[in-house]
Amino acid sequence: MKLISWNVNGLRACIKKGFLDFCREADGDVLCLQETKLQEGQVDLAGELPGYRTYWNYADKKGYSGTAVFSKTEPLAVTYGFGEDIHRREGRVITAEYPDFYLVCCYTPNAQRGLTRIDYRMVWEDDFRAYLCELDRTKPVVLCGDLNVAHEEIDLKNPGPNRGNAGFSDQEREKMTALLGSGFVDTFRLLHPEETGAYSWWSYQFHARENNAGWRIDYFIVSQRLAERVKRAEILAQVMGSDHCPVLLEIED
Repeated sequence: MKLISWNVNGLRACIKKGFLDFCREADGDVLCLQETKLQEGQVDLAGELPGYRTYWNYADKKGYSGTAVFSKTEPLAVTYGFGEDIHRREGRVITAEYPDFYLVCCYTPNAQRGLTRIDYRMVWEDDFRAYLCELDRTKPVVLCGDLNVAHEEIDLKNPGPNRGNAGFSDQEREKMTALLGSGFVDTFRLLHPEETGAYSWWSYQFHARENNAGWRIDYFIVSQRLAERVKRAEILAQVMGSDHCPVLLEIED
């Protein structure tokens, strides 16, 4: 089974930059999107991507956040958001249940410049980890998306100057460590433990992508008991259309 996750940073803009061509060529069984920046009815892809069932979670705020899941196989069930109402306003989570796992598409809140949203981010992290662990007690979990954290120094080009900044604060990194310590595995590091220069997001400033001065903040994370089924975990850095690139996971059926 081939799964793809991509923060498209505005789906309407990404469509103009080759999104549909990528989808057709990649031919994933499931495609998960973050930061769609849509409201209901603004995009109709039924005729463009035949064979996929589409599921959307929209933010209350127009042009902000949002997630989507496109699946060739109809899930057993689909739920939108999780937990308390405070976590349900920004369209950040879709959970699709398949026969032998839950797929969770997530766009984690950014802590913001100066860590102005770090307090909420910490609440989100604890509540979301509890949600994933609850799912995991029923069946294994595949979590994907823009998790807005570079976990280790190997996961960004310039760790020193960015220490303490949003996405590389000690608090956010510790929460990722806590998640992985709760029975989950970072699939890219499982297969590529020492690979450097592997990034999924680049600033639009300072020719960052041209110079590969990036961050790895887009993940596929799986329950420990799914790790042996992971065949491939890749970062598709050659794919343009957003300031993020897609990431890919293949697992044995």
